[in-house]
Amino acid sequence: MPWIAASLLSAFFLGLYDLSTKHAVRDNAVLPVLFFANVCSTVVWLSILAVNATVPGGLPPILHVDSLTFGQHLQLLLKSAIVAASWVCSYFAVKNLPVSIAAPIRATGPMWTLFGALIVLAERPTSMEITGVMITLVAFLGLSLAGAREGIHFHRNKWIGFLLGGTLIGAVSVLYDKFLLGRCGFTAATVQCWFSIYLALLFLPLAIGWKLRWWPRNVFHWRWSILGISLALLVADFLYFDALRSPDALVSLVSSFRRGSTLVAFTGGLIFFGERYNWPKLWAVLGIVAGIVLTVLG
Repeated sequence: MPWIAASLLSAFFLGLYDLSTKHAVRDNAVLPVLFFANVCSTVVWLSILAVNATVPGGLPPILHVDSLTFGQHLQLLLKSAIVAASWVCSYFAVKNLPVSIAAPIRATGPMWTLFGALIVLAERPTSMEITGVMITLVAFLGLSLAGAREGIHFHRNKWIGFLLGGTLIGAVSVLYDKFLLGRCGFTAATVQCWFSIYLALLFLPLAIGWKLRWWPRNVFHWRWSILGISLALLVADFLYFDALRSPDALVSLVSSFRRGSTLVAFTGGLIFFGERYNWPKLWAVLGIVAGIVLTVLG
């Protein structure tokens, strides 16, 4: 598949992931949703491991999972712990916020990753990156003003704080991904496989605690959108890695195209969840997308 088409399809499925998440957690218990969504991903990867073990070469090389040492497993367990913390914050926030506001905020992840790279990796931003960050921040302010019209005040809404916390932790995960894939030499399939398995194990005690009523909690309803969370993310990531395999693919452009997921989620929120539409919100969303694209291209 041409890498541009793969990138755009990846963005589409990332948007479906956001919409599936919103549908799954709306008026539903969050922790069981997290657990069962990751169980679905784990089943897929365990099946891939079984095929690789019984039929060597039976799957494309991109799906080959390497053997790991105990220390390498610990590194991927840490990756899972970081992602788990990010997802717990984000899922609770998405449950309580319109997806047309939550998705654009989550899309600011590359900007926070850039900040992390400046601090941790001592990287120096280009003029385009600085411009992209400034546009994103201005658009974020515009989104906060648009949200205030819906009664969502960014400076005192705790779910906005949860979402920002989840997005910041997600940026840490991206920096750690660069370390794992770049410096440590892990393959994408190996990372995706084991962090999915460890995520299910990390969410298992929380699911048990929910089941045994260790704390006040909401009722859980199984919805097929839980399976949609898992499948949409698996397909989006697979298409993303497939795009990067092309010798002509530019990482910055692939990442920029994936920001189109925000527009998919924004439109879906208006159509499927009856969220309020207004021009200030639309312009803020477009501004965030444009700012992130400039940041990534820089």
